[in-house]
Amino acid sequence: MKPEHDLSLPKPAPDDGAPCWYVYILECADGTYYCGVTTDMERRLAQHNGLLPGGAKYTRPRRPVRVIALTACPDKSTACSLEYAVKAAPRGRKLAVLAAYPGIQRTVCAP
Repeated sequence: MKPEHDLSLPKPAPDDGAPCWYVYILECADGTYYCGVTTDMERRLAQHNGLLPGGAKYTRPRRPVRVIALTACPDKSTACSLEYAVKAAPRGRKLAVLAAYPGIQRTVCAP
C-alpha cells in the first residue's frame, strides 16, 4: 500500500549502519489519533492496515489508517521520549509537540 504523501526523510544520524528511528501519528478511520515508533514506516503502516501480520490492537477496528505526521529521530531514546510527549499531549497539540521537539530535523505532515 503506497501512502498518498511523501514519507521520505533524511537520515538523522551518520550512515553508520544504525537504524533510523521514526515517530509517527496515524489518523484512524474514526478520526482518532495513534502515535507510535518504528524503524520501517512502510512496513509498520502495512501492519496497521492489516496487509502484514502485526499492528496495534488499537488500530485494528479503526482501519484504514493513514499517516498524518512523521518525524525522524537520531536514536531510539529520543524517539521513545518524543512518543511519550506526543501521547501525553491533548489531541489538539499532538502535531505541534511532534514538530517542536528539541533536536528533531524535520517533521512531514500530510496535506
